[in-house]
Amino acid sequence: MDAKGGIEVTLQQGAPLEAQVDLFAFTTFGDPSKDSIFKSVDTALGGVLADVTKTESFEGKTGQSVIVHTHGRIAAKRVLVVGGGSKTEFQNPHIRDITATIAQVANKAGAATVGFLLPSLGTNREATLVQLASEGIHLGTYKFGRYLTSDEHKRPMSLKSFGILTDAKGKKPNASQTKAFALASARGAQIAQAVNHARDLINEPAAVVTPTALASDAQAIAKKHKGTLTVTVLDAKKCEELGMGMFLAVGKGSDQEPRFIHMTYKPAKKSKKRICFIGKGITFDSGGYSLKPSQAMEDMKVDMSGAAAVISAMDAIASIGSDYEVHAIAACCENLVSGRAYKLGDVLTSTDGTTVEINNTDAEGRLTLGDAITYARTKIQPDEMFDFATLTGACMVALGPYTAGVMSDHESLVRTWMSVAERTGEDMWRLPLNARLREQLKSPIADMRNTGDRFGGAITAGLFLKTFAKDTPWVHIDIAGPASLSTTRPSQPKGGTGFAVSTIVEYATRS
Repeated sequence: MDAKGGIEVTLQQGAPLEAQVDLFAFTTFGDPSKDSIFKSVDTALGGVLADVTKTESFEGKTGQSVIVHTHGRIAAKRVLVVGGGSKTEFQNPHIRDITATIAQVANKAGAATVGFLLPSLGTNREATLVQLASEGIHLGTYKFGRYLTSDEHKRPMSLKSFGILTDAKGKKPNASQTKAFALASARGAQIAQAVNHARDLINEPAAVVTPTALASDAQAIAKKHKGTLTVTVLDAKKCEELGMGMFLAVGKGSDQEPRFIHMTYKPAKKSKKRICFIGKGITFDSGGYSLKPSQAMEDMKVDMSGAAAVISAMDAIASIGSDYEVHAIAACCENLVSGRAYKLGDVLTSTDGTTVEINNTDAEGRLTLGDAITYARTKIQPDEMFDFATLTGACMVALGPYTAGVMSDHESLVRTWMSVAERTGEDMWRLPLNARLREQLKSPIADMRNTGDRFGGAITAGLFLKTFAKDTPWVHIDIAGPASLSTTRPSQPKGGTGFAVSTIVEYATRS
């Protein structure tokens, strides 16, 4: 299947050494000399491969790779060996980085066609590996180069076709396997497209991705899936009628109009349950009158990563199909400073009537999410709801830049969510929703205040949101760390990552 970017992912037949491609790639786990594929390729190449791996100190470790020219000794022009690390420790999502590496090496080498032998890890894993391999190809070739003007960045990718071989001996898969592999490859491409779309939204400047632009993007996705996906966009006047005092206060300091986005997917058959995904949509966060320092404000265009994730995920959910009625909510605005901006000491009234004293205008995300959660709970009445937000620096202090913090007091729901996250390979860790910390949110003049003390800041933010979730089964996912990265891995470049899209789609589309 073609994904955005023009790479066609196919399922190839035949023996690996007969693949007529520019680059043939395979994986070794540990010592390559003990790998049967490595031995057969090395024999065909007259021992060249073993010599090169020895010279390059290649030991099959994660992140290692070597490439050699075949000089016509086999059908492929080049051979690439990628280290997979320990086979016993290899998890399915690791295949993403392997195929991302292969795609990147292929482009660097000017290869148009690739053949990749899927590692043999058991037949029950093959379809999943095909899906994740497909994801890795498209995620690994993602670039945000819209504003780069050099010829190098304008040059199109050389890679056009990526073939996946599922059997080292060239054995043809049966009809059911072929169908399963094709569906898995297509699913992987659709998920990767959604992730890359979220990355585009996050990486664009805040002057481009405004609340109105996000609403337009959601409308374009709904138009693409006419009949199954609809969108309603509420303006400031309608939000005021609904009593969204917290959301509207956050956006008051900006000339950009706030937009409240509600996307709905309905399956053809009777829905098994109703799920709502809620994303924080602060398109730029200055901190308001609790002004951030310049360095901390530099990447605050990413503060709408939660909204980008839920909006983009709906595209993949509608493409793949779901047995559930799925809703996505994003309350989008800018948090800026002006004479109209909300101030420290203000008391805001939320949609459900709860009053909140403001003791930090830079704790704005929980205010917008509070009204969004109330809207979801009362208007949609979901069986389950999840929120995704670049919410607290405290979560990054606790878990670092790669791991999302998860909070909930609904045990079965959070366990299911965490198991899905583990399958997708998105790193999440559960934090306690310690009710004793609720004392920190007490206010002498209102029902509560919007921040607690410094220590336990991620948890008090979760407790604040729980106030509005009430008894509806709910999970809070703080993606402040992994939403945007300054370091790379093969399937994740610097900048916006599209984190949570994969888990949202997996959760919504697996029965």
